Amino acid sequence: MNNKDYNHNVVSSEDASSIIENTVKALIGNPSLANKLPAILLRGGAGIGKSTIVKHIAEKLGIGFVDVRLPQMDRCDFSGLPSVENNSTKWNIPAFWPTDKNSAGIMFFDEITAAPADVQVAAYSVILDRMVPNTGYHLPDKWFIVAAGNRTCDRAVVKTMSSALANRFMHIDLEPNVEDWRQWAVENSIDPSVVGYINYRPSNLFKMDGENLEAGWPSPRSWEKVSNMLSIFKNTPEVLQKIVYGLVGPGVGTEFMAFHKLQKNFDNIEEIMTNPDAEFEIPTKSDEKYAFFSAVSYCLWNGKNEKDDQQRITGFYRILDKATPDFATMIAKLALLGNTRVSRTEAAAKMIKNPKYKEFAKKFRNTLQKKYSLN
Repeated sequence: MNNKDYNHNVVSSEDASSIIENTVKALIGNPSLANKLPAILLRGGAGIGKSTIVKHIAEKLGIGFVDVRLPQMDRCDFSGLPSVENNSTKWNIPAFWPTDKNSAGIMFFDEITAAPADVQVAAYSVILDRMVPNTGYHLPDKWFIVAAGNRTCDRAVVKTMSSALANRFMHIDLEPNVEDWRQWAVENSIDPSVVGYINYRPSNLFKMDGENLEAGWPSPRSWEKVSNMLSIFKNTPEVLQKIVYGLVGPGVGTEFMAFHKLQKNFDNIEEIMTNPDAEFEIPTKSDEKYAFFSAVSYCLWNGKNEKDDQQRITGFYRILDKATPDFATMIAKLALLGNTRVSRTEAAAKMIKNPKYKEFAKKFRNTLQKKYSLN
């Protein structure tokens, strides 16, 4: 593989999700397409969320999801073992293969580029013909095949994929994208310290150069783990520091912990957003601004009902009224993403419904129209 092959067909995470989701929907709606639609191979660096994208689609559609880690298998694990019945050999398929002919789902072959050559060969027939040779097994028509793997440039374990196997896939290359990640992070309630820090230091979302790749290093996957651990060890900062170092490395970890300390200085954000008489000042230092506004966007949709939402939105607009156009529009865009409780559509409707929206839109009209087409 040469350098020009590394980014064969770069697609954003959002577009990759859309391609897979709509292909799966088409297959479920018309199972006769089973042998006509190409399987999809997602390629990209370790920890950028390839498996998360596919699993989320299956959960969203309410269909089955089978995750097969190919490097952990030999050919018999994948294709089955023989037994003798009535003086004839019978091949017995592994239990992970779906057998309900009316079921729908995604069959996910993870780390296919790290799989042994004989396992890759065993996958040929499934990927092309949707069947396991010698067993009589056929993948149910409403199951779609997606695979994922790394490239040589990703500095991961990669075995050369034969041209025959490669030609069976539609290839999609994923590169870390801060906009895509930020959207995912807000929608999945990632800790505001993590979101704020990546807004402040976007180059540290995915950083391999200069890092010890045999230990913790910054990636979308490791930042998600940092977020999970923050809530558990929030009262033990010395232990939390060691955990962060173990996940993203000491260099980036030191800078993140300093940012997290700033974030904790803004624990009064909820009071500012819900109490119209609460006094506040917008920080002047860049890192403090990112920490402050990340806390604002995180707090916005943490209410319990419509009354809470409108109260917080009013406070949100009150804060943005003091903000510079760049930060006001950036945080407005984050607010429009909603979270796990409030969908994007609902978030936009709620914000526009609020009486303060017209004042906000008028003040920042030019920036909004230029950058985000919010208005």
